[in-house]
Amino acid sequence: MKHLLLGDEAIAQGAIDAGLSGVYAYPGTPSTEVTEYIQLHEAKRTTTEPIFCRWATNEKTAMEGALGMSYMSKRALVCMKHVGMNVCADAFMNAAITGVNGGLVVLAADDPSMHSSQNEQDSRFYAKFAMIPCFEPSNQQEAYEMTRHAFALSEELRTPILLRVTTRMAHSRAVVETTDELPRQNKLSLPENVQHFILLPAFAKKNYAELVAAQPVFTARSEESPYNTYTRGANPKRAIVATGIAYNYLMEQGEPDCTVLKIAQYPLPVRLIERMVADGAEEVLVMEEGQPVVEELLRGMVPSTVAVKGRLTGDLPRMGELTPDAVRKALGMEPLPVREADTLVVSRPPALCQGCGHRDMYAALNEVAREYPSPRIFGDIGCYTLGALSPFHAIHACVEMGASVTMAKGAADAGQHPSIAVIGDSTFTHSGMTGLLDCVNSNANVVVLISDNLATGMTGGQDSAGTGRLEQICTGLGVAPEHVHVVVPLPKNMEEIKQVLREEINYAGTSVVIARRECIQTLKRHLKQKATSN
Repeated sequence: MKHLLLGDEAIAQGAIDAGLSGVYAYPGTPSTEVTEYIQLHEAKRTTTEPIFCRWATNEKTAMEGALGMSYMSKRALVCMKHVGMNVCADAFMNAAITGVNGGLVVLAADDPSMHSSQNEQDSRFYAKFAMIPCFEPSNQQEAYEMTRHAFALSEELRTPILLRVTTRMAHSRAVVETTDELPRQNKLSLPENVQHFILLPAFAKKNYAELVAAQPVFTARSEESPYNTYTRGANPKRAIVATGIAYNYLMEQGEPDCTVLKIAQYPLPVRLIERMVADGAEEVLVMEEGQPVVEELLRGMVPSTVAVKGRLTGDLPRMGELTPDAVRKALGMEPLPVREADTLVVSRPPALCQGCGHRDMYAALNEVAREYPSPRIFGDIGCYTLGALSPFHAIHACVEMGASVTMAKGAADAGQHPSIAVIGDSTFTHSGMTGLLDCVNSNANVVVLISDNLATGMTGGQDSAGTGRLEQICTGLGVAPEHVHVVVPLPKNMEEIKQVLREEINYAGTSVVIARRECIQTLKRHLKQKATSN
């Protein structure tokens, strides 16, 4: 069957067609559509076995849940954006030591150029760090096929597999041909050697030795992989190494006359690289989306007489995603002509939706903050981060998920007053709760303002883990009930909200104010659904 699919959707369909039993994920652009596609599949399911597909509280719990499903011999997929790899790193790294029972594939969707992210780190470093195989598809058909292959390879090699894509691959569409076979899920089966999953030093040392010993096998699989191809050109003195979607950028410019080594499966295929050198390569241009991972590795693998070029040498931009013009320049070709439409489109900065509860929350917070000589407001990751821009200019820091609470605490520890944290409901349950516990344990003089829009709003309104339970969570963590308040951010309630904020700022201890009003976008959808059902 043929389908027009996003790269994310091709991965999701590949997982389903591989006999997936569960997907574990926290929403984050550009990875979100993988899980949503599987959820939509489940909503329409009639005869196939059920697939677990509820959102996890954060990426660490997602990774651990998937490892637990793998423990039972079932196939599990973990999905996250690149910064989510930082959150799940502890479980991810140790999963390489425990190995797997059922196939376990970790999807990391990187965001070069930071379209919706705070950095552009490259997840391939994590695969090398953990010493596990990595796949990087060059098109949507490969994304589908690689996902199916990755589950089989994971079980064959008894190791997790990292599947890395970037924004353009995740969010562009192409025709994908899928299998007509109805997949069967693995049967429940416990690990033969339970010690593999017990990382006491005595067991972990043995497991680690096995992982190290398996490296030549992993490399051999890359060298035999149909996804890594070598094409000797008419001019073999010049070679191009293109990884993942960079191969598509290359081929869009026409068939080059030089040697081309396409890499889509890691570790690097050593024998193919040696063949490239043996065929006479004197200059190698490395084209890769993200950071110069392969470029750096190649410098230590080829003779010093071979010039390795790429992002480090300035032949390609050091930062950001690849573009057709950047590729053409590196190939010595003329840039593409400027289209008239490109000159007519004016960029528009992002802004909070009209009618958004965050707007009224910031309006009240700004008015109260101006009453103090030097307020500091620590923001967090979510659509409410746009409070840093016009017209609010309300927050003074935003670093990573959950940092608002603990940075506000640290500032208060240093003597800052008022010290206020602004965090969303989903981000709070993702990684803000432990920070609040730190505040409680030291009775930090902070106000934690949870802007609760009853959804994970920035990524499309997915379920939020703490919906309807934030007050209980906060008091359960030890915040005094009389210092946990719920307000409704609407213009008519402005005076009440400001008075609550003043009282809690003047309280010498930890307090929480929950500003609760449903996201305007999910509210519209819910009202439409209600009207349709009636």
